[in-house]
Amino acid sequence: MLKKAVLLQFEKRLLKQRQELLKLDESETTTAVELDQSRIGRLSRMGALQDQAMSAEARRRRHAALQSIDAALRRMDEGEYGSCVNCGETIAYGRLELDPAIELCVDCANALERESP
Repeated sequence: MLKKAVLLQFEKRLLKQRQELLKLDESETTTAVELDQSRIGRLSRMGALQDQAMSAEARRRRHAALQSIDAALRRMDEGEYGSCVNCGETIAYGRLELDPAIELCVDCANALERESP
């Protein structure tokens, strides 16, 4: 079980990360790519489509990170933060220090990686 001061430190980091991600989400503007070939060249269109795809992927990753952060904050509220959601073992402090939203211990994360194609 993590000490209250350590939990507060992690909570503060999670809330800051959450705020930064939401700020990025608000500041990003998405515009549809102009497909009219008479108005925009083929290479410009290809570049715009690539930019749009990269922007969509960045947005998807931000939303996934927000979900992880929200789940970590819920685990804090429920008194389960710092325990692996798979096996219940304590997650190493160094692992939480690297990513306070982490939900798996090293063993479970490695097992999941081995199972993935």
